[in-house]
Amino acid sequence: MKCYIGIDLGSTTTKAVLMDEGMEILGQGITNSRSNYDTAAAVSKQEAIIGARFTLAHRALKEHGAVDSSTDKFLDDLERLFRMEQYLEQLEDLGVTCEKFATGVRFEGMEKEIHLALKEIFKQLVGEAQALFAPGAERKSDFFRDIAGGRFMKIAEDAADSTGLPFDLLLNVYDKSIIEVENRPPTGDVEGKFSRALDKIIEHSSEMELVHETIMEPLKNAIAIELEETYVVGTGYGRVRLPFPKEHIRSEILCHGLGAHLMYPKTRTVLDIGGQDTKAIQVDGRGIVENFQMNDRCAAGCGRYLGYIADEMNIGVHELGPLAMKSTKVAKINSTCTVFAGAELRDRLALGEKREDVLAGLHRAIILRAMSILSRSGGVTDQFTFTGGVANNQAAVKELRKLIEENYGKLTINIDPDSIYTGALGAAEFARRAAVEGDTAVEGVAA
Repeated sequence: MKCYIGIDLGSTTTKAVLMDEGMEILGQGITNSRSNYDTAAAVSKQEAIIGARFTLAHRALKEHGAVDSSTDKFLDDLERLFRMEQYLEQLEDLGVTCEKFATGVRFEGMEKEIHLALKEIFKQLVGEAQALFAPGAERKSDFFRDIAGGRFMKIAEDAADSTGLPFDLLLNVYDKSIIEVENRPPTGDVEGKFSRALDKIIEHSSEMELVHETIMEPLKNAIAIELEETYVVGTGYGRVRLPFPKEHIRSEILCHGLGAHLMYPKTRTVLDIGGQDTKAIQVDGRGIVENFQMNDRCAAGCGRYLGYIADEMNIGVHELGPLAMKSTKVAKINSTCTVFAGAELRDRLALGEKREDVLAGLHRAIILRAMSILSRSGGVTDQFTFTGGVANNQAAVKELRKLIEENYGKLTINIDPDSIYTGALGAAEFARRAAVEGDTAVEGVAA
């Protein structure tokens, strides 16, 4: 099967979209951006391929006539067990890497204790995997570092107490190892992990009427379909570092403009607030860029800024919006300087202002900055599409809706649940056009 892939290498996350010849999105993938951009691109692309496998599996079951509520449960179980296989594979890699670094550690003749502690830590981590990926189980994140890291720290503390080892020593071994593991390209044994996940389901087939030979054959055939990477296009903040030739690179502006058009064909104005920059884009009825403006080199008012605030408050970025929504009196924030974010937050709180009010003020300041960029690009025209990771922040969306209506009246504001993939979607369509239509030209204003 011919496939067209777009990869958006952002400053905080890297996204990939896999599209077929009919412009249908088969799969999406996302991972943390790394200093090793080749690996980030490979991981996000593999995640998109995995997503495509599940799409094809659903197609196969639909064609078989087996699509109902039990089918959804079956596919949920399949993905859950597949993710557990993935997690266990990375956990094994992390364990081997920790042992390697520990071998070089010399601390008052306690090498034996270090290896015993690591053995116990990973024994517990593996033992917890099944509960971690049980039906309905909540996880802090889908990223391996986040899932494994927190538990490693907790178990390592206990191991340090029981063995007399310094906790910092185990932490140092972990820190060195996780960087190496994260920057190692994935094995790519997708079919093998699918097979193992299917085998686990078959083991419990007496409890599942859906699983029988007539279902398994078309399902396995769907999973085994060859996905040809016909054409790949890269974009994003780190696009110059993507492992593609120059003709396979498109600017963020063009990809976000086209991606927003594909999501919402009546889009005329696009606002993208990413991790490192804010883009205001004007497009025509074909998704071709007519004008755009970006913030300066400073990351003020972008996702990276919110990340600093979250770190300062020792909470997750996803918690900022809900907390800000509890505000009863929005604090007036005059600056969104990333460099001084922590100091400004501490000063505000020291003056007695509530956390939620300060956060509400910060969100408003971010959107006011975005409104200025929109104005310079040509204003806001119906329909308006908000993209990027910040589009999933309900406090930012609330302020945006309010300010758009105050300045431009009531307009249609589009926010797709998959807005973070907008740039990768546009890149995938550029890839499809280049391969199918022979369209290698970049239309629109210089971007």
